Amino acid sequence: MARFRRKTCLALSLFTLFIFGTMMGLRTLKPAEGFGELGPGYQRMPFAQRVDHRRPTSVKAILAPPPTVSRAHAAQLGAYPAANPDLHIFYYGWYGSPRFDGRFVRWDHLLVPHWDPKVAASYPKGRHNPPEDIGASFYPELGPYSSRDPQVVEEHMRQLRTAAVGVLVLSWYPSGLEDENNEPVDDLVPAILDAADRYSLKVAFHILPYIGRNDHTVHENIKYIVDNYGSHSAFYRYRTSTGRLLPMFYIYDSYLTLPASWASLLTPSGSRSIRNTAYDGMFIGLIVEEKHKQDILESGFDGLYTYFASNGFSFGSSHQNWKTIKTFCDSNNLMFIPSVGPGYIDTRIRPWNNHNTRNRVSGKYYETALHAALTVRPEIISITSFNEWHEGTQIEKAAPKKIAQYTYLNYLPHEPNLYLELTHKWAKHFYKEKEQWLM
Repeated sequence: MARFRRKTCLALSLFTLFIFGTMMGLRTLKPAEGFGELGPGYQRMPFAQRVDHRRPTSVKAILAPPPTVSRAHAAQLGAYPAANPDLHIFYYGWYGSPRFDGRFVRWDHLLVPHWDPKVAASYPKGRHNPPEDIGASFYPELGPYSSRDPQVVEEHMRQLRTAAVGVLVLSWYPSGLEDENNEPVDDLVPAILDAADRYSLKVAFHILPYIGRNDHTVHENIKYIVDNYGSHSAFYRYRTSTGRLLPMFYIYDSYLTLPASWASLLTPSGSRSIRNTAYDGMFIGLIVEEKHKQDILESGFDGLYTYFASNGFSFGSSHQNWKTIKTFCDSNNLMFIPSVGPGYIDTRIRPWNNHNTRNRVSGKYYETALHAALTVRPEIISITSFNEWHEGTQIEKAAPKKIAQYTYLNYLPHEPNLYLELTHKWAKHFYKEKEQWLM
């Protein structure tokens, strides 16, 4: 009998230890320090009615079915650093590979000739020949991938969460208006939204230039995006000071359209005004030259961003001008979104453009840019970029690689995740700084 009681006590003790260990393990599955999962301006919107994005069945879908969410995956999310909703990053979904696209897309980038024929004659012509020879100075750890590969998209979302970025700004143009270097991108949007949602990330849109883009076509673009994707829970909406939740649209090369044309769309009295309608939003124009400040104001934009990662390349991208730009924005009720980057090099596609190269200096260039951005106390900081490999601004993981005719740059002596870690570090710092500014 005594032996039975001893066995019973031992069994109860082991069961108690199991329950205690399980509870302690669950308690550790929470966001890292710094900020909660949802913060100011980052509101989860209900996905009231999923849009029917029917596509013809293809070999691509058979080769790689989209990942499914498991309990283990959901639990793993708690181990990632929390996403900072005020840190946005430009993301490109325009890459292709033979398995998913029938050919390499963009990795075989053309060598862009200089506009002066005399200068152009001094440089090589042609295009790159993937998979070994690609149009980039760094080589992706994933190889020359396809943006249609669900496993690639999943890995990108993991990397973004590791970096504590909150909003992926997806480069977009309407279907049917692609150029010879671009594949359609709109049909990728549902998969990117779904993947972002699995990692508690949000998606905004970066509307690229296309033939015939003007205030009228952009009006149609906004309606299309909001009607098709606006009810998705990963669709980014910014909370204004008056409590409105509005989608945010970055308009690349906005200066190509005259301010008067933009004003017809973006001012309340405009002839086809989008203001105070179901398609209203936060519209962010690009500042390159100093005069674009006034142009953006007259156009009716809500803010401006600088995009380029080459300090000194333009008025807008020069760190020394950010205080002046921020002062102008504060005086005119505009949002200033400085863009920071880890470096810049595009000589694999523009071999004559070496003077705009900016050395990464093992992360120091990136941290200098982030510090400069924080100095002007912006509401949002944008990062150029997650994966613009052609211009060498990516923070995505890169791998050392050497081929017969070229040795690719890399992040050595650091690990491939160097820039993800630096981004995480500054995401936390940005959040803490904003808390101090708002006190």
